[in-house]
Amino acid sequence: MNRPARKQRFRETTGLEIRRTARELLVEHGQEAVTLRAIARRLGITAPALYRYYGSRDDLVGHLRLDVISDLGAQMAAEIAELPDNGAAVRLFSLCRIFRRWALTHTREFTLVFASPTGGVGSAEGSVTTVNRVHEPFGRVFLTTAGRVLATQDLATPADDVVPLSFRADLTLYRDELAAVLASSGLPTAKLDLGTTYLMIQFWARLYGHVTLEVFGNYPIPVSNPDAVFDAVLADLAREVGLQPTSADLG
Repeated sequence: MNRPARKQRFRETTGLEIRRTARELLVEHGQEAVTLRAIARRLGITAPALYRYYGSRDDLVGHLRLDVISDLGAQMAAEIAELPDNGAAVRLFSLCRIFRRWALTHTREFTLVFASPTGGVGSAEGSVTTVNRVHEPFGRVFLTTAGRVLATQDLATPADDVVPLSFRADLTLYRDELAAVLASSGLPTAKLDLGTTYLMIQFWARLYGHVTLEVFGNYPIPVSNPDAVFDAVLADLAREVGLQPTSADLG
């Protein structure tokens, strides 16, 4: 490509097109394939030209991650909106299924968003990675769906003194953020005490942990019917939060 043509191609290139190309590389070859050089080659421009849009590869990957999480949130919201109004609990467990299905069919995008380090890692002081999903589209969909369960059901929430003492300060801050999201969606927040917030965190951790094991093929034993195993996990989660699930509740 001659120089005038390359300049014209650069002017026609947008940040969105760059991210779309990056996402194609991610889906086709994995996160390591998402390099500025590879993106530029596919777009027909020079790698340094990309710095006009993004300060670094990490900057670009961060924006790509936001695209994926936004698309996931929109997809989940759209699918939930199409479901019949069979109760808040049914919708919550349907959302869990939607998330699992997306994760199993978008493994590389799942890895980028949910299984890639975003900061320090490990258990040493000051090195624990924190990803606050409260204000992300995906997080808001999950929270508002769970908030409707909280508003309409009497859950088996632990007393505040059950929450580990060393965890209470962090959890209190998180509870306030959750309350703000629920209030902005017109949902009541009176039941959102420390124990309830702790229960919600545990629910997400169990769900995320199981889905992650499935995505990476790390379930501890061979499973011939993974859907049935996931059904059992949902039933256990329902009982743990104080719901008495039926087959209809679990979808």
